Amino acid sequence: MGGAGPGGALVAYAIIAVIVYFLMTGLAEMTSFMPVSGAYAAQATKFVDPAFGFAVGWNSWFGWAVTIAVELQAGAILMGFWFPAVPSIVWSASLLAVLLTINLIGAKGYGETEYWLSSIKVGSVIIIIIVGFLMIFGILGGQATGTYNLTVGEAPFVGGISGMFSVFLVAGFAFIGSEMFAITAGEVENAEQNIPKAVKQIIWRLIIFYIVATFVLSTVIPYDNPNLLNSSVDNVAISPFTILLSKSGIPFAAHLMNAIVLVAVLSVTNSGLFLTSRMLFAMANSRKAPKLFAKTNNKGVPVAAILCSAVFGCLCFLSSFVGSGKIYLTLLNMSALNGFLMWLVITICYYRFRRGYIIQGYKLENLTYTAKWFPSGPIFAMCAIGIIVIGQDIVLFTGDTIDWFSVISINLCLVLFVVPYFIYKIKYKTKMIPLDKIDYLNKESVF
Repeated sequence: MGGAGPGGALVAYAIIAVIVYFLMTGLAEMTSFMPVSGAYAAQATKFVDPAFGFAVGWNSWFGWAVTIAVELQAGAILMGFWFPAVPSIVWSASLLAVLLTINLIGAKGYGETEYWLSSIKVGSVIIIIIVGFLMIFGILGGQATGTYNLTVGEAPFVGGISGMFSVFLVAGFAFIGSEMFAITAGEVENAEQNIPKAVKQIIWRLIIFYIVATFVLSTVIPYDNPNLLNSSVDNVAISPFTILLSKSGIPFAAHLMNAIVLVAVLSVTNSGLFLTSRMLFAMANSRKAPKLFAKTNNKGVPVAAILCSAVFGCLCFLSSFVGSGKIYLTLLNMSALNGFLMWLVITICYYRFRRGYIIQGYKLENLTYTAKWFPSGPIFAMCAIGIIVIGQDIVLFTGDTIDWFSVISINLCLVLFVVPYFIYKIKYKTKMIPLDKIDYLNKESVF
């Protein structure tokens, strides 16, 4: 919010929300038609090219593994609110150990934990929105803020286009995980009916929990608040939710909100560790990863896949040596950009899925769920994602000084997608599947 101002932040979040809407509805159409484990990696293999599916599988694993590191460091930052003298590595290691234990228990342990964490997370956002509106109208926190902070100083738009592009990755990171339902589609009971229902609920959550919440935060907190975490800060910062409740005047509100935000971080990390291990497990079973990761214990838990994914979480420990703000923002940018690449993959898969379905003479009314706005929706999403990804490099290279650390970290995601794709393609001589040759009759996973 600080880099682009309230106007830039709201526009960035709104654009990402539109992208995610087209992404989610298209993914729901594909997944309800073919509910298999492996998610968009399986869809990329079936509707585009086996080499494409291979690259997607590994990058999905990598992206979520990096997200684990980001969230663990975020957890350390939140703990620093209470214990600023304790090194962040202590909190990162402790949180990782707890979540690793939960995931090693199995799917039941993960499910129970995630149910309660998600419930607290959803409730907290509703509370913060209500409190924020009360502060806007002066019912809490003393003087009414009104819309003053939306135009204070250089607001609403700060930093122009480059400022807005700086927010896109942060906004994108906030939305990452919206596509999570597809990864375990093969395990969902009555997926053809339940997946569309879940998508409708997610869309409303996107509007309320991100767009409305961003508006409230932007209205109550000025963009130049020194506690907001941005790229120029290398020390521990405070969550904007915590800042808002601190201003509300509610006793101990900041401590309570910091605890709730910590729960939200644990929820994302818990899901990330579960999903990375299952993606690695699925790839190993399809011979796209070492056989070691296909092994399970007597309870069916893929221990090796979980431990390997957790090791990547140890990336957050680097922050203790380089500086928490720098490493945190670098990992966040890498995770967000990788998320954008996965979103681009999903829109490409969906576009080809629907085009091939029509070309082969199938009727749309036979689909369990049909997404709206085809083909304009997925085309808009593809173009917007492309502009956002390319725009990151443009912003980095047009500044007064070039941050080569950021340039390398951001473009590393592109390299890690392209290299596996061509290695697999050259080795197995795969070709893009013609639209009229896509097999819609066999709904089994080909990942």
